[in-house]
Amino acid sequence: MSCNETSNNVSMRQEANGKAQTRIQKEKTAQIYAAALSVFSAQGFRGATLDQIALEAGMSKPNLLYYFESKEAIHTALLEKLVETWLDPLRALQDNGEPLDNILDYVKRKLAMSRDYPRESRLFANEILQGAPRMHHFLGSELKQLVDEKALLIQRWIAAGKIRDVDPVHLIFSIWSLTQHYADFDAQVHAVLGADKDPYADAEAYLVTLFSRMLQV
Repeated sequence: MSCNETSNNVSMRQEANGKAQTRIQKEKTAQIYAAALSVFSAQGFRGATLDQIALEAGMSKPNLLYYFESKEAIHTALLEKLVETWLDPLRALQDNGEPLDNILDYVKRKLAMSRDYPRESRLFANEILQGAPRMHHFLGSELKQLVDEKALLIQRWIAAGKIRDVDPVHLIFSIWSLTQHYADFDAQVHAVLGADKDPYADAEAYLVTLFSRMLQV
């Protein structure tokens, strides 16, 4: 099932009847999303169960199945909600102002995503590590199209002599890996730095220096 083929039972029934979700139904759906995010980000898709999600949501399994027909339906719906948020920082990379400043701002936005949405980052990472069975279409279409567009922008900056000559796509890959590390490997980061240490201020300063020295002409 692709990320655009979500099976939300309640929503589909209501759309067929021309009805919107009630306030209580919206609250219950949000409750399920929050519980599923917690379970999936910790256990991965294969390790998570409907019983765990129902327990985390504080509802019975039959009640949960009234809203979603399966574990996969919940997981796909979560990924679909995540996609737009995940693309926003890259979409904001635009051809205005100084190219180096724009790239550094993108680095900061991606690092902030790891800080503010660590469970969402781990959910995404777990899906990719499993071969992206529920996101394969998205990765090869919408994400690829956006990366190609921004790579062309970076290439224009390189051709104009505004930043150093680097591979634009691998530059984007390196920004992803160096920023998402802090969410996806949170336990390792805090084990090394100390449980009470907030790594993000130092991480931002380090990454700004790293990419500045790499890209400055």
